[in-house]
Amino acid sequence: MVETFFRQSKTILYAKQKTILSAATVIMFMIATSRILGLIRQRLLVHFFTPGELDTYFAAFQLPDLIFEVIVLGAMSSAFIPMFAKNLAQKKDKQAWRLAGLILNVMLSLFLLISGLIFTFAYSLYDNVAQGFTPEQISQTVRFTRILLLAQMFFAASYVFTAILESNQRFLTPAIAPLFYNIAIIITTILLAPSIGLAAPVIGAVVGSFLHLAIQLPLALSLGFRPIFSLNFKNPALRKVGKLAIPRVLELSAFQAKRLVDLFLASQVLGGLTYFKLADTVSVLPVSLFGLSIAKASLPQMSRQNDKDLTGFKETFVASFRQIMFFIVPASIFIAVLRVPIVRLAFGSSKFTWDDTLQTGYALSAFCVGIFAYALSLLVSRAFYALHDTKTPVKVSFIAISVNIILGLVLVLGIKLPIWSLALSYSIAGVLQFSVLFELLSKKVHGFSGFELGISFAKVLTAASFAGSLMFVLLRVLDRSAWDKKLSFLGQLGLALPTTFDRFVLDTRYTVNLIVLTAVVGLIGLTVYLAITYFLGVREFQVFVKAIDRVPFFSPLKKIFPGPKSADPISPEPDEI
Repeated sequence: MVETFFRQSKTILYAKQKTILSAATVIMFMIATSRILGLIRQRLLVHFFTPGELDTYFAAFQLPDLIFEVIVLGAMSSAFIPMFAKNLAQKKDKQAWRLAGLILNVMLSLFLLISGLIFTFAYSLYDNVAQGFTPEQISQTVRFTRILLLAQMFFAASYVFTAILESNQRFLTPAIAPLFYNIAIIITTILLAPSIGLAAPVIGAVVGSFLHLAIQLPLALSLGFRPIFSLNFKNPALRKVGKLAIPRVLELSAFQAKRLVDLFLASQVLGGLTYFKLADTVSVLPVSLFGLSIAKASLPQMSRQNDKDLTGFKETFVASFRQIMFFIVPASIFIAVLRVPIVRLAFGSSKFTWDDTLQTGYALSAFCVGIFAYALSLLVSRAFYALHDTKTPVKVSFIAISVNIILGLVLVLGIKLPIWSLALSYSIAGVLQFSVLFELLSKKVHGFSGFELGISFAKVLTAASFAGSLMFVLLRVLDRSAWDKKLSFLGQLGLALPTTFDRFVLDTRYTVNLIVLTAVVGLIGLTVYLAITYFLGVREFQVFVKAIDRVPFFSPLKKIFPGPKSADPISPEPDEI
């Protein structure tokens, strides 16, 4: 029985996702699970430590993340996956696997070189960037940074395997890997935080990154990956990857420079970096859940089609674009409406005060302005990558990052606005980036006329706005604290609230009532949104119906909302991918 269990588990983990919808569903589910664990992780951090103490922990990730994102993510997403997938599609397996081995060697070599420099000069770098920190905070940040460099080395290798698996349409195992990272931090924090303090989650990050690597390696080996002992920079495929990756590396370098500016600005406010990071943790959930999952699932398919099948390429892109839009627009509006309950439920603790909740909630609202733009930009950028054009997204990103930095400096240092203004500058830059990217892609593929993207966006925005407005009203009507403030004058007149008052409202000072209120308001908002999109004839509604039809508990909804009788295909058929 045990052997059968492991054999079936292996089959599930190693299974190939044959359509964009199935791949996106797998990625979406696992991202949701990972992000929930991420929220639990952050909740534990604010349980054990104050926002002021956590500033050093979050700051310590800046430089190690810089190396990882610039070197590894820059090459993997924009260059390696399109080249590797193309070789596999052309039955050039030997060349593909040799390229994978060379990429791993190059990634680790570059990482070791740059991490050595950061290990040596970490104190000087943080002393100049985090000028709002005390000498003690800077020393602690440097200690954590040097430990986290080991974690990022594991990630450098792990994400090569992630790219290999996704290119082979194995999305489940790479999607599971982040779960182990979060679980490791959660466990080490619970067990070790009382004795060693903030070092506990830092150690957990190292353990988690190793597990992130370990779970993907067996499947990569079974597919054909073999390590090689070579750094042949003359390899044509490697040189092509390097050429394609350079613009993306420059883009991510600029983005990391922007994050250092964020650190500089946030360090001026006690707890400011923590407010910013916690709000970002919540806002990135829908971006990853809907934007990243669908964009990652679409990239291999678009890479196979690219300019050889421009019609098929546009159909794949538009189907993915509309699916992201259908989910991301209401998600951003709903999060903005429910920002305070979400922050209270996610991070509320004795060390996280009401003022901490408000500051984080304001930052979250500002992030919500740009959620849709960043989610859709993930797809648009990958469309350029599939067309082997990595320069255009980089040029646009440089403009957006420059706008972001300038706005942040003006709003925080110039006008002296609170930390939410830093999030707002990020959102404004994101909207600009998406608008320009989409316009340039449209010109590159000769437009998207006939796909009714504008009409679809208007319908989705109308439905989401109406549902969000209703949620806002319900949240105020059903929350006793809101009425207590409005009817506070009764106490001055020697009167009290009606005795039947508690029958109609919830006292959200209690966690259970807050959960009930948030769930009820959210469910009503979702139901209204789905009903309106159904009656407006939004084609992507059937994506939702198709997904929930597989879950017996939700199957009655299909009878209520059967979906349009005819519509564009949600994704290519299995034999097209």
